[in-house]
Amino acid sequence: MPVVEVTESAAARIKQLLDREGRLTTHGLRMKVVGGGCSGLQYQLGFDERFGDADEVIEAGGVRVVVDEKSALYLSGSVLDYVDSLQESGFKIVNPNAKSSCGCGQSFGA
Repeated sequence: MPVVEVTESAAARIKQLLDREGRLTTHGLRMKVVGGGCSGLQYQLGFDERFGDADEVIEAGGVRVVVDEKSALYLSGSVLDYVDSLQESGFKIVNPNAKSSCGCGQSFGA
């Protein structure tokens, strides 16, 4: 079972963004957990072309999502989704390891 489950809508959005920049075959979406934010930890998403030996590479819907070894400890069992509605738009991470989160939803505590 992969560290992170990637929904169809998230994979489609990643594919759209990478394809628009001509990077679909060379890059993946890197998910990181870094220190910061009101609750101590925050998510960081960005496109990356470098994958290390210790990285977990998840293939889903024709795209790659990459998680480093340290971040995998915090992201294990999480779901990466993409939401586009009247109330919210963007990538959404549902993380069962988050014990608390701040009011703005940008950071969490584990």
